[in-house]
Amino acid sequence: MDVGAFILAAQFPGQGQEEALHRAVRSAELSEETGLDAVWVAEHHFVPYGVCPSAVTLAALLLGRTSRIGVGTAVSVLPTAHPVALGEQAALLHLLSGGRFTLGVGRGGPWVDLEVFGSGLGAYERGFPESLDLLLRWLREPRVGADGERFAFREVTVVPRSDDVRAGQAVGAPRVIAPQVIVACTSPSSVRLAAERGLPMLLGMHCGDEEKAEVVGLWRKSALAAGRSPEEVEAVAARHVSAGVAQIADDGPAAAEVLTKAMPGWLRQGLEAHVTVDGRERRMRDPVAYAELLCELHPVGSPRLCADRLAATAERTGIRRFALLVEGSGDLAATEENVRRLGGEVLPLLR
Repeated sequence: MDVGAFILAAQFPGQGQEEALHRAVRSAELSEETGLDAVWVAEHHFVPYGVCPSAVTLAALLLGRTSRIGVGTAVSVLPTAHPVALGEQAALLHLLSGGRFTLGVGRGGPWVDLEVFGSGLGAYERGFPESLDLLLRWLREPRVGADGERFAFREVTVVPRSDDVRAGQAVGAPRVIAPQVIVACTSPSSVRLAAERGLPMLLGMHCGDEEKAEVVGLWRKSALAAGRSPEEVEAVAARHVSAGVAQIADDGPAAAEVLTKAMPGWLRQGLEAHVTVDGRERRMRDPVAYAELLCELHPVGSPRLCADRLAATAERTGIRRFALLVEGSGDLAATEENVRRLGGEVLPLLR
C-alpha cells in the first residue's frame, strides 16, 4: 500500500493566498516526517480552489525540502503547457532528485486559461494526444523533432537526458531511466489513451470504488487490445493512483463534521470562479452534497475506519496507491494534526 498526501493549496474563505501556500508546504514536510510515501501537488489558474499555478515549480521546492518521499504533480495541465518545456523540467527534477519525481499530466477543462496562455480551445478538445506523445518522446529519445497539427519544429538534442542518472542517483540505488508519467483519466477516451501508451491512471476523488473498478477494467482491456503484454499490463496497473480525502478523528461523526463545516464554503467560492473560454454553460456540484459524498466515499473517521476503507478500495479496485486530500479543514494546525494521525495511526494498521 502506497499512501500519499494530495495537496491543492486551497484558499478557504477569509484566508490569504500566502497562508494557503504555507499550509501546502508544511503539509508536504510533515508527510515525510510522519512516514507517508508521497505528496501530490495540483495546479490551477485564476481561481481560489487552488492557488498554485505551477505544480512542477512547487514540486521542485518540495523535492528540495525533503530527502525520501516521492513528489508528483496531480496534475500538470498539458493543453496550457508546451510539452517540450514540461519534459525538460521533468527530466531536471528526475535527475536532481534521484528519481523521486513523478509527472502527472491531464487534459484540464475548457477554461479561460486556454485564452490567456494562447493555446486555444483546440488544444483542449483535440490536442491532448499530440501533446502527450511529444512529451513521452522527449523523455525517452535522445533527439526529437515534430511535424504535428500544433507542434512543428526541426530535430533538436534532448538536454538534459532523463536517462542520464549518474548526476542525481546514489550509488547502488535502483536505476530509474525516465520520470514516471501518469495520466489523469476522467473519460473513456482518456482511459483508452493512457492504456494504449502503457501509462498508469490517476482517478479522481468524485467517484467511488465500483466506478473506479470499471475504469480499471476498461484500461486493462484497452491495453491488451493495443498489444501490451499481460506482464506489462500488470506492472503498469500496479502504478494506478486513486485520489480521495482523508480526515482522521476519534470517531466518524467528528471527522465528517470537520469537513462538512469547512469544505462547502471553499468548494462554492472555488468552483464558482471557473470561467469557460467559450461561454458554454456548466453545471456546478452542490457544495454541501459534494462534501457529504466525499465523507461517504473516502477514509473519513477513526484510524481503524480509515484503514479499513483504504484496504476495501484496494481490494475492490486493485489500486494500491492513494493520493489523499489532507487540508479539508482549511486550518493549518488541524491539517498538521491530520497528517500526523494519517502517518502515525492509519499507516501502521495497513502495514
